[in-house]
Amino acid sequence: MAKTYMPSAVEKSWYEWWEKSNFFEADPDSSKPPFVIVLPPPNVTGPLHIGHALTAAIQDTIIRWRRMSGYNTLWAPGIDHAGIAAQAYVENQFLRYTKITRDELSRHMFIGDLWDMKKFYGDTIFRQLRRLGASLDWSRECFTMDRKRSLAVTEAFVRLHKDGVIYRDLRLVNWDCVLQTAISDIEVEYIEIKEKTPLRVPGYEKPVEFGVLTSFAYPLEEGFSEIIVETNRVETMLGDTAIAVHPDDSRYNHVHGKFAIHPFNGRKLPIVCDAVLVDMNFGTGAVKIAPAHDPNDYEAGKRHNLEFINIFTDGGKINSNGAPEFTGMPRFEARVAVTEALKKKGLLKGAKNNVMRLCICSRTHDVVEPLIKPQWYVNCKNMAEQALDALTDGPSPKIEIIPTQYVTEWKRWFENIHDWCISRQIGWGHCVPAWYTVLEDDELKELGAYEDHWVVARTKEEAEEEASRIFPGKKFDLDKDPDVLDSWFSSGLFPLSVLGWPNDTKDLRAFYSTYVLQTGHDILFFWVARMVMLGMKLGGDVPFRKVYLHPTIRDAHGREMSKLLGNAIDPLEVINGIELKGLHKKLDDEGSLDQNELEIAKEDHAKDFPDGIPECGADALRFALVLYTAQSDKIKLDIQKVVEYRQWCNRLWDAMRFAMTKFGEDYIPADEIIPANLPFSCQWILSVLNKAISKTVLSLDSYEFSDAATTVYSWW
Repeated sequence: MAKTYMPSAVEKSWYEWWEKSNFFEADPDSSKPPFVIVLPPPNVTGPLHIGHALTAAIQDTIIRWRRMSGYNTLWAPGIDHAGIAAQAYVENQFLRYTKITRDELSRHMFIGDLWDMKKFYGDTIFRQLRRLGASLDWSRECFTMDRKRSLAVTEAFVRLHKDGVIYRDLRLVNWDCVLQTAISDIEVEYIEIKEKTPLRVPGYEKPVEFGVLTSFAYPLEEGFSEIIVETNRVETMLGDTAIAVHPDDSRYNHVHGKFAIHPFNGRKLPIVCDAVLVDMNFGTGAVKIAPAHDPNDYEAGKRHNLEFINIFTDGGKINSNGAPEFTGMPRFEARVAVTEALKKKGLLKGAKNNVMRLCICSRTHDVVEPLIKPQWYVNCKNMAEQALDALTDGPSPKIEIIPTQYVTEWKRWFENIHDWCISRQIGWGHCVPAWYTVLEDDELKELGAYEDHWVVARTKEEAEEEASRIFPGKKFDLDKDPDVLDSWFSSGLFPLSVLGWPNDTKDLRAFYSTYVLQTGHDILFFWVARMVMLGMKLGGDVPFRKVYLHPTIRDAHGREMSKLLGNAIDPLEVINGIELKGLHKKLDDEGSLDQNELEIAKEDHAKDFPDGIPECGADALRFALVLYTAQSDKIKLDIQKVVEYRQWCNRLWDAMRFAMTKFGEDYIPADEIIPANLPFSCQWILSVLNKAISKTVLSLDSYEFSDAATTVYSWW
């Protein structure tokens, strides 16, 4: 043995031998009991960070222990195409380094760049996992957009549509004006605002004010009176089609059934009575209704059969439905312009602070705009009931969630679930397997003009057969749906598709359902819940028996690790070590921060790592991360702790070197040890060792990984 412990030399040579010896490959024909884990597929938008290293450390602990215990273990690796996140990243890079404007972008402009990114970061991710010592079955590595996974996505969509689970509808959606796509409810984050607050919004040079309640008047049709309303989104008044009052509010009895006149386009706005929408005790007791731009107004619009007028382009500018003087203005510039125009007309009544909740896209940080759009949806009701029963059905539920604190959240989410919008208006992702039938005698030829003209099929040939069946004897053309599917739809199929579904493969028969899913609690509903719904519906059983949710990793200051903050740490920087100037150079090379953000990130690095990060090795990093799992739902990572466990690894090395010098070169271990024949000191050591082993096994069985690591550490 070498005199000094060098992690890079020791770890690299071992891993190469393990992989070359095929120790990690699972055998579907084995008589051993199966034990299966799927690696949560990392996004191709960048290299792994410490959070991914935590996942790998915990899963490798589980899989190696089960492999040592005689199981036929499969740990399946994969990477995710990351849909919106990937396209947003590439678009931002493109805009940063070219003179093109966002208005000139098209959804398919970057497909080649995205595939290049997948190749580069995909290789990087797998290299990082190997260096972390992750004993994955590399013979089964996959990508969510490779041929087999793409076929699985298409098959799932077709089957679910045939069963009536997937449908198309015109509804109010969460719209991201930056990427110009719909996003799902759980991709929306919320900012609580208590008063007038200026915030930075993508695409605007100046901060935009939020938390302001603006009062203005609509003149009544008679011309001698007015009705005052209040709103914190005054620009949406351009899409107002009615005003609501409470039927029991005597202040407005005289206007029931009358009309107000829109000051900018002359539209007649009926005054309707609505006890659901209007709170008599809030504001003026009169509420403007823009059914195409607010969820509550949308429901009111349906109740009163109002006109739905969309005033925004996909990029968030005022369209021709608004008013000529505002057409083409970005929505928040229109907010200021509309306010000024109301003031000039003598209709502006004032403004005051207002408590509100602002909806933000978690991907682009754009302010979400509710828009009316036709989209594809998954009806989640029945699947949600099955998923809920799987956790709560009797004394032996099909799924166990660890820690149990998340069971309540699971129940609450499924009990209040909404249908899932799965179509996205971007270029990167699985194409929606649907075609629009344009009949020769159709009066309107635009895509989607007639909702009953859509056909869903695996191939265009199959779509032509279906269209011929629906429209017998008629001539038609087929136009492919340009949208792609939410990346969480393909990720939700991963426990099935990684094993070869929909084909009846050996892997599927041998390894589905998997045993445990281990991931971060922050994607419990993004991913875990959807895997359960789709797995039970399409696979006939739950996709896993246990769900272990680990804490999320924060930096030493408690901030979420993110490329947007420049505080994400590559695990290889801890394993191999890196100087401070190397950390700074990496920030420069990534190019994901503006100059101000870059300077702040460099200052933080200088404070946290004044001497850089010393070489710690994979074992020390993994051990430290596993020990950290005892920390509630958030881990504040201190690299110095990893350094301490690197020193502990060195003590283990020295202890083994010392022992080897005592054995002699011709030492052969005994076939059997009889404790009674050993000295008392040896008997005591074996007794303490057996207690440590028992406690470690019990802790691993209970998913108390920190306790298991602490026991091992204490024994040494």
